[in-house]
Amino acid sequence: MLDAVKIPNSLRSWFFVHFLVDYIFAIPLFLFPQQTLSFFGWGVIDPITTRFVAAALFGIGGVSLAARKSDVGVYKHLLMMKIIWSLSVVVGILFSAFTETVPLFIWVALATFLFFASIWIYYYLFLKK
Repeated sequence: MLDAVKIPNSLRSWFFVHFLVDYIFAIPLFLFPQQTLSFFGWGVIDPITTRFVAAALFGIGGVSLAARKSDVGVYKHLLMMKIIWSLSVVVGILFSAFTETVPLFIWVALATFLFFASIWIYYYLFLKK
């Protein structure tokens, strides 16, 4: 049954875009956490926590690239993971924005995670049909 569902090329392309976006942010966060976050307006910076975030971006972005030619079962599981990750970040950002002062860039991050969450939800529902 699962084999009958074809993965849209657009979803494969979004996985590649997601890989690129994740790595564009992960590399400087991992190598230069203080400089990168200072550039984006962060005041207090914990380089270890920043590298944890970079590691998550490497992992999620890397699997986006590695799994691009997988079957529908793999895509559905990865989409669930991406939905949980994206929406968790959105909730975390909103919680922080309402309880403390956040850098202006955080709103760009929020928009990015909402954008990707909507893509992942759309395709998850599409593959679930």
